[in-house]
Amino acid sequence: MTVATPSDTALAGASGDRRPVYLDHAATAPVDPRVAEEVLTYMSYEFGNAGSRTHSYGQVAKERVNRARQEVAAVVAASTDEVIFTSGATESNNLAILGLAAHGEVTGKRHIISTQIEHKAVLEPLEVLRGRGFEVELLPPTEGGWVAPEAVAAALRPDTLLVSVMAVNNETGVVQPIEEIASLMEGHDAFFHVDAAQAFGKLIAPFQTKRIDLLSVSGHKIGAPKGIGALITRRRGFKRPPLQPLMYGGGQERGLRPGTLPVALIAGLGLASALALKEASDRLARCTAIKEDLLRALAPLGVELNGDPERTIASTINVSIPGVDSEAAIVALKDVVALSNGSACTSQSYEPSHVLLAGGLPPERIEGALRMSWNSATSDVPVDEIARRLQALQRAR
Repeated sequence: MTVATPSDTALAGASGDRRPVYLDHAATAPVDPRVAEEVLTYMSYEFGNAGSRTHSYGQVAKERVNRARQEVAAVVAASTDEVIFTSGATESNNLAILGLAAHGEVTGKRHIISTQIEHKAVLEPLEVLRGRGFEVELLPPTEGGWVAPEAVAAALRPDTLLVSVMAVNNETGVVQPIEEIASLMEGHDAFFHVDAAQAFGKLIAPFQTKRIDLLSVSGHKIGAPKGIGALITRRRGFKRPPLQPLMYGGGQERGLRPGTLPVALIAGLGLASALALKEASDRLARCTAIKEDLLRALAPLGVELNGDPERTIASTINVSIPGVDSEAAIVALKDVVALSNGSACTSQSYEPSHVLLAGGLPPERIEGALRMSWNSATSDVPVDEIARRLQALQRAR
C-alpha cells in the first residue's frame, strides 16, 4: 500500500494549492508514513483480537502487542510488564493521579505536590482530589519557566502521597529538571509522576531514571496515531504502584485499563517509539537547526523568548514580538505557516495562558505570545518570510 509522506500532505491541499508549513507539532504531529503503513496492516489484514486464543489471527495480534510493549519500554528503560496501554497521555494522567486516591485515603497520605504550569490533564484531576479532601500544593515556576528542584524537596512532607511534574511544558517548551527532582526524592515514599506527553521519544536519558514511578506517554506527538498512549508503572523492588482502575470490565492491561486492545494503534505506538529511539540523535540535530534558523530570523525584531532559552526543547519555542498581538500575527501568517498562541486543549478559551501568568510575564508579552513547534521531518520553514510579515505588523502599529 502507498502512504503519503508528511511533505506531500503539507504542501498540497484538496485543490492542489500549497498549504502552509505546519508549525504546531506540540498540538499534534503528522503520522509518520512508516507508522501509517504499520497501522493500516493491523487494521485491514492482521485485524485479530489480541485476546483471542483459539486461532492464528489472535496470536499474531498478541505477538504484535507484546512487541509494542518492548518498543515502548525500551525508550524509558522499563520492563515490558510495566507498560499499560491507554488512549493517550490525558487518560494516563488521570489513571496515575486518581488511581492513587484510595491508597492515599487508606494510608492517611493526602498531600500532593505539583506545579502551576501543568497541563489541564493534570490540574483538573488534582482539583477532583482537592474536592475529596486532599491537600494540593501547586509550586510556582522560576522566571525562566521551570520549577526549582529544591522547591519540590522543601515541600515534601511525611504525608506526601504524590509529586507530579511535567517533563516539558506544552506552551513554552521549557524542560523541567526531572532528573534533579528524582534525585532529591530518593529516600522519600512519595510516588513521582511525570507527564511526558511533550517529551517521550524526544528526550531519552531523563526518563530512564528508576525513581520515576509513573510516566504518561502520548502517541500522536511522535508520529503515532491519535487515540493511543501508555502509562509506565515502575515497580519499587517487587511492588507496583498501588493504582486502582478508573473503569471496570474485562481485566485487560493488568486490570487497570479494561477493553479490547486497539492492536493497530498499539502497533503504531510501538513502531513510532522504536523509530524515535533509533533516530534520536539525527532528529535532535535537525530540530536544533530549525530552531536556530527561526531565532536568527526573528532576532532583528527584538524577539522575546518566553522561557529560559537554555532549557527549551529543540522542537518548540514560545516568543513575543514587541508591538505584535498574537491573534493579528496568526492571521497575517495563516497562508505561510500554521502555528498557535497556546495549548490546543484550551484553544476555545480566550483567557490568558495560565502558564505565562504563572511565569509572571507582563500582559503585553502574554497577549503577543506565539508558539512554534516542529519535528525533524519539517522542511522548508520560511523563516525570512515569517520575520518579514511580523516586522510589517510592528511597523503598522
